Amino acid sequence: MATELLLFLPCRLQAASLTRRHFLHSSTTKPRAANLHLLPIRLTLRSKSMSTTTTPEMADSDPAKNAGGGGEEVIVQYVVLRRDLIDTWPMGSVVTQGCHAAVAAIWSHRDDAETVRYCGPENIDSMHKVTLEVKGETQMLNLAEKLRGGGIAHKLWIEQPENIPTCIATKPYPKSQVASFFKKLKLCK
Repeated sequence: MATELLLFLPCRLQAASLTRRHFLHSSTTKPRAANLHLLPIRLTLRSKSMSTTTTPEMADSDPAKNAGGGGEEVIVQYVVLRRDLIDTWPMGSVVTQGCHAAVAAIWSHRDDAETVRYCGPENIDSMHKVTLEVKGETQMLNLAEKLRGGGIAHKLWIEQPENIPTCIATKPYPKSQVASFFKKLKLCK
């Protein structure tokens, strides 16, 4: 659901410099003082937020509490980073690893129904991701094996040419299908 809001902002413009582009969706302004005009600005407000942060507690909670419009369960993508790399690599490098894994997981499953819904125009501004951490490489590889054994589609990002497993990202899933795999992990801070 969208709500339109029309704001009038005071601005100082020379009368000769006023053109149609200054008025956006209005054809007139009312001078309030010398060279002061009200500039109409039309804003469209959406009912959903631009981004959502989810804590592990929310990720493991009852899907009915996290339902989106129409009673549908929230679709979430889990991203798991390595704490040892967070503590030793530049933050930008670690974030980049998470981005690589998340994009690769979505691209690899771009025809999947949940992925299509997650990336669809009605949800693109309200994606849900849960970013968690494991202690190091051993825990990362164990989690990848656990996900593989549970049939959970994911991408284990291995940084090349160093051949270092850095991050796991799942394809988008309804929370109830994947939350149990991540219950024991900490929120990445």
